[in-house]
Amino acid sequence: MSNRSLEEIHPRTILSTMKPYSPGKPIWEVQRELGLEKVIKLASNENPIGPSPLAVAAIQSSLANIHRYPDAETIDLRAAIARKLQVTSEQVIVTNGADELITLISETFLESGNNIVVPSPTFSEYEFGANLMGANVVEVPLRDDYQYDIDDILGAVTVQTKLLYLCSPNNPTGTYMKKQDLYRLMDTLPPHVLVIFDGAYSHFVTADDYCDGLELVRQGYPIVVTQTFSKIYGLAGIRVGYGVAPEKILQSIRQVKEPFNVNTLAQIGAVAAILDDAHLEATRDMNARGREQLYSALQELGLAFTQSMSNFLLVELGPDAKVIYDSLMKKGIIVRYGGAWNLPHHVRISIGTAEEHMALIKALTDILKDLKTN
Repeated sequence: MSNRSLEEIHPRTILSTMKPYSPGKPIWEVQRELGLEKVIKLASNENPIGPSPLAVAAIQSSLANIHRYPDAETIDLRAAIARKLQVTSEQVIVTNGADELITLISETFLESGNNIVVPSPTFSEYEFGANLMGANVVEVPLRDDYQYDIDDILGAVTVQTKLLYLCSPNNPTGTYMKKQDLYRLMDTLPPHVLVIFDGAYSHFVTADDYCDGLELVRQGYPIVVTQTFSKIYGLAGIRVGYGVAPEKILQSIRQVKEPFNVNTLAQIGAVAAILDDAHLEATRDMNARGREQLYSALQELGLAFTQSMSNFLLVELGPDAKVIYDSLMKKGIIVRYGGAWNLPHHVRISIGTAEEHMALIKALTDILKDLKTN
């Protein structure tokens, strides 16, 4: 045994107040904890159809080569993304999920005392990255029905503001920023502010007045558009995200990126998936139909929800939301409780299959009935 104490080994002070990201429970953990055979997961906005079949085939055919290091420059994948999005390869960076890119952006641009502006409620990783670098987080509450207000956002920007995060469609609300508002914002912001436009759910949008931010990159605006293969492409388990931005911005981010951050199978799978238009359209179609199915069912139950342009719904359950969430879990249905977003009366429900929705609605009906009688 060492005679040296561990009491004098201190982590950075900021860690005492930082909250690490809390992911939804995986299916196997709920099965094990509650002794359930079947569990339905509607908590993490995963693809209910599954992964792109082209990606699965490409990965399976490449397993024999995993003794080699991956391509540190992700050349083939960047080229595939660039062709698909009509940008250059130099305008694309590939990361270990979009989460890594958010951290890299924080490490690249933030210093102690800087500010980031974040509409709220939204994805917690933006705040995490700022806290990591000792920057301040300025939250701008969304307006009624969780709508963006451009003047509110502009009013929060100061000389200390380095980054402005926009999640559109927004997680967890499913609301989005209209194209005309995005352009007004970009044209009014002071030149020292870099905008990060999180388009993780952009493929699910059906609104005509939506902009996914990519045309702003092509026009040379100071913006980083982040997207992911985890949602519509169904590759959450292999962690591939990417950013599209002016080359000069990405040159700085690449200075802090690890050399082998995206593994070989992830790169190969993503190259195949981005060409799988049939899988993408099937997912998009199923999601649109699933949203309407849930809208109808929730209305029949008298539950309020926010109209969504994403693959999830924010549902208001009232003061009993946590009780209902726990009761659903006991019945083998995992949704996401809204407490982490300071929405204690809400849950977020991912769009699943028609059968999963039926099971959810039956369980909700039974739980609400029990609450009324008790």
